[in-house]
Amino acid sequence: MAVLAHLAAWRSVAGDRAVRRLAALALVLLALVALDRLAAYVGTQWALSQLRTDADAAALLRVAVIRSEIEKQRTLPVVLAQDPDVRATLEDPDPARLSALDLKFAALAAGTRTGAIYLLDVTGLTIAASNAGTSASFVGSNYAFRPYFRTAMADGTAEHFAFGTVSRQPGLYLTRRIDGPSGPLGVLVVKAEFEAIEDQWRQFEEPTFVTDDRAIVLISSVPDWRFRAIAPIAPERREELRASLQFGDATLDLLPIVPDPNVAGLVQAALPGQRKPRLFVEASAEVPTTGWTLNVLAPANAAVSLATGAARVLALLVAVLALGLGALAFSRRTRRLEDAARQAAARRLLEQRVAERTHELSHANVRLHAEMEERLRTQNALDGLKDDLVQASKLAVLGQIAASVAHEVNQPVAAIRTFAENSAVFLDRGDASAARANLSTIAALTDRIGAITGELRAFARKAEGRLEPVPLRAAIDGALLLVGHRLTQQAVGIDVAIDADDLRVTAERVRLEQVFVNLLQNALEALAGQTDGTIRIHAEAGAEQVRIEVADNGPGLPPTVMEALFMPFTTTKAQGLGLGLVISHDIVVEFGGTLAVENRHGAVFTLTLPRAP
Repeated sequence: MAVLAHLAAWRSVAGDRAVRRLAALALVLLALVALDRLAAYVGTQWALSQLRTDADAAALLRVAVIRSEIEKQRTLPVVLAQDPDVRATLEDPDPARLSALDLKFAALAAGTRTGAIYLLDVTGLTIAASNAGTSASFVGSNYAFRPYFRTAMADGTAEHFAFGTVSRQPGLYLTRRIDGPSGPLGVLVVKAEFEAIEDQWRQFEEPTFVTDDRAIVLISSVPDWRFRAIAPIAPERREELRASLQFGDATLDLLPIVPDPNVAGLVQAALPGQRKPRLFVEASAEVPTTGWTLNVLAPANAAVSLATGAARVLALLVAVLALGLGALAFSRRTRRLEDAARQAAARRLLEQRVAERTHELSHANVRLHAEMEERLRTQNALDGLKDDLVQASKLAVLGQIAASVAHEVNQPVAAIRTFAENSAVFLDRGDASAARANLSTIAALTDRIGAITGELRAFARKAEGRLEPVPLRAAIDGALLLVGHRLTQQAVGIDVAIDADDLRVTAERVRLEQVFVNLLQNALEALAGQTDGTIRIHAEAGAEQVRIEVADNGPGLPPTVMEALFMPFTTTKAQGLGLGLVISHDIVVEFGGTLAVENRHGAVFTLTLPRAP
């Protein structure tokens, strides 16, 4: 009986220990779950705070851009309303004046990048427009039904965003009434389009859109979101808007943007082409003087996942450390003196591992910083070598054209000596007028010498690397001045054709001349020994780019050279290094352009450069 009682007591103690262990394990699991939730919450809130700050800054910057565009367009109606040609055309709309005004509007619209400029008479009929003669011409269309016409006739000015019934393009219509001695003569309309701004926004990851005071999207980097609403519109109001044709046949449906049910401060948005919605942080800013609101959606999935993951890992490390310490304390209490040594050893082992891991991480961090600094030094050295290589190439070219410049300078110097001697003779004879004429000629010759040496000094000077509008004709003339003697020596004809003398490109003057000198030198090398050699330089201006061809009527380039022409050390010259075209190609790319070559009755090098305003 005593044995049975002792066994029952032992079982009771063992059962109590099992219950306590299960209870302790349950508490630990609950604590881990709670710590995981807390870490996820803290990480999410930190990520959202950073994203919200970035989104607010992006919204303010884009508001500044769109406001600047609107303010620029607002000045056009004010200025054109004072134009005497506009007023005279409204008073006497004969065909000659209408045609002249069409051309004037077209040139002004192209220069200011305005969607359209047109003139309405008092009945709302379009009598002149910048798009006259095109398939989308407004001439002959009556816009008396448009609110911008009715408001301008009543109040003098109006601003109205709407979908174009003829152009099929949305835009902001800015109008101004033109008054005569006996009352209103008509209304001038400037249509500002924002397609360029939308294209710029599409380069960013954040969807951006602008809404009016009725919460309807007017401008958006996501085309499918245009003319949709961020708040419900009453059915009768929706029918009224559709009947007004302000937004064309748009359904004015709600945007696919809803608050995230799991995380406060996030929204879900389904972008076109994506199966499931993504999470975004929404930021908004008022567009001053318009009543519009600009909204930016900053993607949050990656940032939130990264932040919560890092917070959970950190929390797990803290939990592991806490559990280790708790286990050591629990083991000390239950094992007492017998297990004290083992617990101390385990603790020392844990601390040693933590120290080793910390040391490894510190060492890796030091190595990473050293590698970053080394890469930075290497990059700086590479940039310096690149600049030195460009300068060395220019100096090498200068060595080649030194004889040409010396010949160009020698002729005016010899002429100066002759005219000076003649002037002395004329002065001895008392012929002051002839001596004065000779002195004027000497001054002109010294100006020519100054131009030649000045161009040589500018070409030898190291480029500053600052891009700015450069007159294309001046750059070509500077290069021709440097290689002029070789052209004369080889009897090579030069044909320069440029669309306009005031055509400008975005470049750096000295380096652009270096490109032209390299291309002209290559052409002269190709025409060596040819009696009918000709070099043709032709420039053609587009809306945003300028296309320049430098062609010769030489034998062209071999196919093997064409394949690797812009690679270092590829050359057809016995004494050439093969670096001139490589440097020229890199210079043109830095300008934002391209350099290509083809054989077309000789070698044809084609440059494209950004057009400067």
